[in-house]
Amino acid sequence: MKEIPLCLVVSMGLLILLMHTASAQWVQTNGPCSRTVTAFAVSGGNLFAGTSGGVFLSTNNAASWTAVDSGLGNRPVWSFAVSGGNLFAGTSDGLFLSTNNGTSWTAIIIGPMVSSLAVNGGNLFVGTNGGYNGGGVDVLFSTNNGTSWIETGSGLGNFSVQSLAVSSSGNLFAGTSNGVFLSTNNGTSWTAVNSGLTDSYALSLAVSDGNLFAGTNSGVFRSTNNGTSWTAANTGLTKDTVLSLAVSGGNVFAGTDGGVLRSTNNGTSWTKVNSGLTNASVLSLAVSGGNLLAGTVGGGVFLSTNNGTSWTKVNPGPVNTSVLSVAMSCGNLFAGTNGDGIFRSINNGTSWSAVNFGNLGYISDTVTSFAMSGSRVFAGTNASGAFLSTDSGKSWTAINSGLTNFCVQSLAVSAGNIFAGTYGGGVFRSTNNGTSWAAVNFGLMDTVVLSLTAIGGDLFAGTQDYGVFHSTNNGTIWSAVNNGLTNPCIHSLAVSGSNIFAGTDGGVFLSTIIGANWTAIDSGLPRIGQIGMVDTITMCNNTNSGWSCVDSVFLSTYNDLPKMGVLSLALGGSTIFAGTNGGGVFCSTNNGTNWSEFNSGISNLNVFSLAVSGNTIYAGTNSGGVWRRPISEVTGSINRAPWHVMPNFNIRAATHVDHRVTIEFSLPHPDQVTLEIYDLSGRKITTLVNRNFGPGAHIITWNSQNSAPGCYVAKMKAGSNTYVKNIPSFR
Repeated sequence: MKEIPLCLVVSMGLLILLMHTASAQWVQTNGPCSRTVTAFAVSGGNLFAGTSGGVFLSTNNAASWTAVDSGLGNRPVWSFAVSGGNLFAGTSDGLFLSTNNGTSWTAIIIGPMVSSLAVNGGNLFVGTNGGYNGGGVDVLFSTNNGTSWIETGSGLGNFSVQSLAVSSSGNLFAGTSNGVFLSTNNGTSWTAVNSGLTDSYALSLAVSDGNLFAGTNSGVFRSTNNGTSWTAANTGLTKDTVLSLAVSGGNVFAGTDGGVLRSTNNGTSWTKVNSGLTNASVLSLAVSGGNLLAGTVGGGVFLSTNNGTSWTKVNPGPVNTSVLSVAMSCGNLFAGTNGDGIFRSINNGTSWSAVNFGNLGYISDTVTSFAMSGSRVFAGTNASGAFLSTDSGKSWTAINSGLTNFCVQSLAVSAGNIFAGTYGGGVFRSTNNGTSWAAVNFGLMDTVVLSLTAIGGDLFAGTQDYGVFHSTNNGTIWSAVNNGLTNPCIHSLAVSGSNIFAGTDGGVFLSTIIGANWTAIDSGLPRIGQIGMVDTITMCNNTNSGWSCVDSVFLSTYNDLPKMGVLSLALGGSTIFAGTNGGGVFCSTNNGTNWSEFNSGISNLNVFSLAVSGNTIYAGTNSGGVWRRPISEVTGSINRAPWHVMPNFNIRAATHVDHRVTIEFSLPHPDQVTLEIYDLSGRKITTLVNRNFGPGAHIITWNSQNSAPGCYVAKMKAGSNTYVKNIPSFR
């Protein structure tokens, strides 16, 4: 067991004694949590989960998970195979290999979506969705763990291979979009075996005691003669679409869009086993020891230790996702995620549930935007167009008739019309709640529309490269309104009375006359590269007459740095909030004349989206889920905003030659700073500084030459915030 240095243990105890926590701060909601889990693999005591965003590993029967995706990234993983000490992962754009239990990955096939994998003896088989080598080959096999590949497929046809299975006799089966195929010679040739298989889309395959099972859109089919003939085995099967199959002992399990069903008699009859399974769309099933695992759409992993009688949620990896859009409608809080679809909370984020797009199948999408019109909720996606819900987000319908560009970046409602801003297709308008759409781009010089907003009969479009455009006739004609707008990339727009705010790549701009003129309003907003900049260096030395500290050097200023990008804007009463790209949330109570940081408690400072409901503001962050905070706390934040010292409070240890300990910190505004050094008994050694510091980064050096070797702790107080940091031991 690795030993922990005593100095670290003691200083952590001192840390607890000295730490002060502000009461006014952001609180992270419980989600949106979980990823879509598409595949499992078991290798010895290791359990792997393939998700919509990479691979996760558990070494303790799913009790905890760790991301293992170096070299793989957050690619969607559709399939696994284990061969000796090699782990293979089929992704949306190729096949990856890990020889060290997922610690690192190497691409061995680039291009096709690898939807299925199987191992037969020393051979590895790869089934693709869309074909390899120009679309002509759907199954490959390798005899040397992927070093080289042999193209197979004679008799298979050019069909997507959804599943692969190997029988105990060595027969290889491929479930495709055109039925089941059999190979008795390791894929050299294939024969269709579909007699009695009335649904030709074989989503899943499983083998059990001489029985072959095929899961289709019309339930389960069983063959007792290697696919020569099939019989429907659906008694008790309450849902038709069977997404996954697994065998454990004498039990056969079917994962459907309505949960898990179990058969104890080889499919003759089925019983629903869903107690505790709160997410019903089961994409993947696996058996690990005596445990059964279910991977769901947007709900993570569920574990059963009693053959499905009851289930417990055991989520893989980080419980938070990247939230690109947030919105509130009639007590329902919606979060649009990056690749994991929509989540809904009916209790202000205390708990979340995934909601699926009905005609997207079972693969969630990136949800970029929301808009509300009465009881209707509209959602814009990055690849599948626009969707409408009329039942508070419980179900969704695609509304894409006439929408020729499906990459919807923004949505707005104005005078009964719905507008969709797209990436590359400009603006589309619907006059009938999304039943049909028409492009309205006359005069719009930039067809990448990142943001939309309306004020009265005026509609505004924020574009990627050409600034803001204005329409007074519901988008029929557009004109550029960019006078004074020095940054043309408009991520966000917001309206307050007659004021229009634009969040850009370079801060916030305000127009008080319907976009005719713009003024930069960025006093107090963060700047790019601000972290790490140094304004002053303070040298502290222990002399015969005591400690003395001198500010010696002025190195830089923030004024020459560009403003940080503002990705989102929201209004709460007389307060405007800005979500930045790396600086967190800022607020202003005087129409943007001055901004104050509003970040106490929030650890994810890339804020993609903001929404206000009543007295609460919600923030959607990058890989941090949704956070919430009462707007009433703005009163205590303005002019003395809570701020984060800890992320920028760094200490470099002294060396044998140079006995100076370097302490760095950064201030967003002027503040009174006290910096003290303690030993591990809690005795104060010295006070290095106790005075006002200006905004910016500062360096304090402590000459430890006359101090006894050992471990020390630096305690910093700035305003009402106190932070503690362990000083590395020196001798």
